[in-house]
Amino acid sequence: MKNLSWHSKLVLALIIILPLYFAIAALGTKIGLWGYEFGLGAMVIQAGPILLGIVALAALVSLIIALFRKPRSKFALGIAIVGLLLPAIAFAQFLSLRSTATDNPIHDVATDTSDPPQFSPATLEMRAEAEANPLHDYQTPLGETEMYANSPPELAIKSHAQIINETYADLSPLPLGGASRADGVAAVAAAMGNMGMQNIRSDVEAGRVEGVAETFWYGFKDDVVARVGENEIDFRSVSRVGRSDLGANADRIAELRELVAGQIGQR
Repeated sequence: MKNLSWHSKLVLALIIILPLYFAIAALGTKIGLWGYEFGLGAMVIQAGPILLGIVALAALVSLIIALFRKPRSKFALGIAIVGLLLPAIAFAQFLSLRSTATDNPIHDVATDTSDPPQFSPATLEMRAEAEANPLHDYQTPLGETEMYANSPPELAIKSHAQIINETYADLSPLPLGGASRADGVAAVAAAMGNMGMQNIRSDVEAGRVEGVAETFWYGFKDDVVARVGENEIDFRSVSRVGRSDLGANADRIAELRELVAGQIGQR
């Protein structure tokens, strides 16, 4: 380390700072030091690319100096190359996330788009206290809602039902088969527990099971509900914040459905 040039030390420091910065942005949001608008919006989406650019520029300058300085230091060259690769990978992930958000523009997904499962008053109260996203009518075009008012025309004319049917065509209700309604409720509750959901609540009489899923890094909470009918189980997962869920709710429903299917012998 003592023999490293100043520019290599600078790039090495930036390489260490880079992942720490994004981890702090995420974990700070999760433990409530700041809201997601600051942790994700300001620190990551707005300031993140600037930090990546600074790291890449410093690494490029260091690489040029290392190439022309005699004798060449392989260690200095390696540090500079890593300093260029990390921002490049991060930028690629940014672009991938943007593409994923475009492909998954909504944050409310259900297996029944004509009559999605409804949350209990207790869950609606929790969402209200958390100032969560409003629950949209599945048949209303997105452009007629406040959240999606400035959406591109091709998106604004579509409803939740249309987007779900087009984007998540593989999602479907789970037949109960020979299982009873009570068995279905128990299976859903067990599956939610296996997925690490919190605040799981079952109502056998109403045929409803609810739980709260939380992401590891930012602590984003999504509300999940299953409606257990006489013949099949429908699922719904809704994010509390954000516009796009990056496909997380559909993936969660698919996983939950598979686990429940295994519980009631409907694979």
